[in-house]
Amino acid sequence: MNFDFSDDQKYLKEQARKFLSEQSSMAVVRTILNDDTKSHDAKLWQAIADMGWLGAAIPEAYGGLGLGELELCVLAEEMGRSLAPVPWASTVYFFAEALKIAGSEAQKQALLPGVADGSVIGCVAASEGPGEPRAAHLTTRFDGSSVSGTKLPVADGDCATHALVLVRDETCGGAASLVIVDLRGAGVSAKSVKTFDPTRSHASITFDKAPAHVLGEAGDGEALLSRIYDRAAVLVSFEQIGGSQACLEMATDYAKGRYAFSRQIGSFQAIKHKLADMYVALEIARSNAYYGAWALSTDAPELPLAAAAARIAGCEAYYLASKENIQTHGGMGFTWEVDCHLYYRRAKLLALQAGAPALWKEKLVRRLELRNAA
Repeated sequence: MNFDFSDDQKYLKEQARKFLSEQSSMAVVRTILNDDTKSHDAKLWQAIADMGWLGAAIPEAYGGLGLGELELCVLAEEMGRSLAPVPWASTVYFFAEALKIAGSEAQKQALLPGVADGSVIGCVAASEGPGEPRAAHLTTRFDGSSVSGTKLPVADGDCATHALVLVRDETCGGAASLVIVDLRGAGVSAKSVKTFDPTRSHASITFDKAPAHVLGEAGDGEALLSRIYDRAAVLVSFEQIGGSQACLEMATDYAKGRYAFSRQIGSFQAIKHKLADMYVALEIARSNAYYGAWALSTDAPELPLAAAAARIAGCEAYYLASKENIQTHGGMGFTWEVDCHLYYRRAKLLALQAGAPALWKEKLVRRLELRNAA
């Protein structure tokens, strides 16, 4: 059995790395970080759309390239490596995947071509504060035609054109439903909120009888959101691999070039241990991500279990790699001018997207118990 990517997929990865190294340099990332008026790099977003990446896994019938989930995983890794300041994850991992698995034909025809050409930016508005969103605790209501309530925080909510909103559906006894809202329409207001990583913007979105349409089956919101999160978790884990790999390479290069007591600091055992720990964590995360990629691309029954494992390993690897990258750089690592903190910011942010690691650990345990019981 071949667990590696194909030659075509590797070529796509090489081209993506070359493109992003030119178009999404650390200077570009810092431009968005330092500018409170910009939610993302619009020029880079359009360039990515022109490359066809937004529609990589979207069928040709809806304006995409019709490739597949494995190609999306390859692109995700390079996006994570470059820290691209665009609403990529919200639109591609969450919004587009949700439409693909649960959207009606009319919804797909209306929105997926826009996703592919970059004119539609999607987001998921599920959270209403700390804790896992559950139907019993939701204050955002859906009356069958419109939504009222507030969601906070919403990743890329200040630049999105459409949102998937988790609501308490009054038409089916208060069960949770997922609805699609056009954020450019009436009854919607969004306000940017500050986060640890401004290169991936967040917002508070208030709905006041905003028109909405149900995605999938009414009352099936929690189960559908779980499916969406499982798929997104695998793709996010590849972003985390890309970021972890970049941190390891940064730390290794610095350890080879920095001298102390007339020796490369990489020759000291303490530094060697840090680099070795980063490498081990990265390879564990990569193995779990590859397992998740197989399950995602084949729609295997193992996907929920594989997604949880990939999510946990990816979060732990990226946090360790970004932290130890700073430590390896020593006093320089803590400065604004050195790029270490950019990866640390993204590691902390991605660890919260689609649910914190503690939540996924609980999911993993529950899913293992169910599998073993079966």
